Amino acid sequence: MTGTRPAPGPHGRLAQGARRVLLDNWTGTSTVPSRTLYPHQWSWDSAFIAIGLRHLMPHRAQRELETLFGAQWGDGRIPHIVFNPAVPRDAYFPGPDFWRSATAGAAAGAPARPETSGIVQPPVHALAALLTHRADPDASVRSGFLDRAYPRLAAWHGYLTRARDLGGHGLVSAVHPWEPGMDNSPCWDAPLARVTPVPPGAFHRADLDHGAAADRPTDLDYGRYVRLATDYRDRGYRDGGHRDGAAPDTGFAVEDPGTNALLIASEHALAEIAMAIGADPGPHRIRAARLTAALVDRLWSAATGLFLCRDVRTDTLVPERSAAGLLPLLLPDLPPAVRRALLATLRGEHFGLGRTVRLVPSYDLLGAAFDPFRYWRGPAWFNVNWLLERGLRLHGETATADALRTAVLESAAASGFAEYVDPYTGRARGTRAFSWTAALALDLALAPESGV
Repeated sequence: MTGTRPAPGPHGRLAQGARRVLLDNWTGTSTVPSRTLYPHQWSWDSAFIAIGLRHLMPHRAQRELETLFGAQWGDGRIPHIVFNPAVPRDAYFPGPDFWRSATAGAAAGAPARPETSGIVQPPVHALAALLTHRADPDASVRSGFLDRAYPRLAAWHGYLTRARDLGGHGLVSAVHPWEPGMDNSPCWDAPLARVTPVPPGAFHRADLDHGAAADRPTDLDYGRYVRLATDYRDRGYRDGGHRDGAAPDTGFAVEDPGTNALLIASEHALAEIAMAIGADPGPHRIRAARLTAALVDRLWSAATGLFLCRDVRTDTLVPERSAAGLLPLLLPDLPPAVRRALLATLRGEHFGLGRTVRLVPSYDLLGAAFDPFRYWRGPAWFNVNWLLERGLRLHGETATADALRTAVLESAAASGFAEYVDPYTGRARGTRAFSWTAALALDLALAPESGV
């Protein structure tokens, strides 16, 4: 496990290709998602990347996470981008000159260096830290990795459950569509419709310099994204909380089932980390149980057999079917009826796993907004399918998990480790040599059926 070459096996060529992607995208302290489209460090990308890197060099996987933790704000938030000062400041928009983290975020404890964004991404990090530790437990203990990671992760979860309970019912809310990670999901269309976009000439989209417009969000959506980020920055990255039944004082507030499911899964992981370092796992288990109950109460839709997003400003469920609503399959304590319904939905006509597609699409195959090419509006993403493979295996759905694992590995190799693929044809979309695709394919190739 500690060498730099993947172990031989039936997926040796894929593993070697994935290794090349991860080594080529390494900057010396962290891994970029893509050398062209995403030239900095992204939060949940680094968590998934560490899960793959642990098979090559566990110490590098630790470094990946600790570089990210080094950019944590004083209030506990882990920002969604950590900017590399060696990269031109206009290589990505919004860049460091837009976010102004050190000044606009000063009251929230933003570091002077490195410069970061001010929003967050889903909390996969405790799970990544636990899996990284398991890759070489002796070396991890010697280095004190978990001892350093635990307080960082506890503060991160504390920020989310304290500052981001905007609805007042125990779940975490996103204040920007980029925060749940599924940036351009149709689930955001209705909440975003209330947001006045900035003028089209107010910004330059660097993403279109490296990506096809047909694959990316529209200019109208981007104008709304920029408006929300500008407003959040200009109020000092202050999170508007729940006040006596009033709507939160932010233009966008959505409880996302994927984000909350990943927080619960990471609370379970944090309980294991606590045990490993001699701390009390009880508070994390209690929080996981409380969050699971709130998730079912607030976001479960028996009529659709799926968890839905909730628009906190109107306190209504968003009637769009997203793959985020399947991610609670990661959780061990779902009510049996909910688990059975989720599995039926996964295989049913809206997501089609094993029937019409081999990889789970990001959005409802029958939805009015379905687009097999455009960012998070239909394409299949490898991180979502890795998470669902793990959830299927957790619930004893071994045959389905095995088939999904095979599909992920074959699609990753055939697509050149693409960012995402057409769920019907498997055709590569987005950028290529994408780090989390390589990392998660490597993990499935080298740790099949292990659950670790």
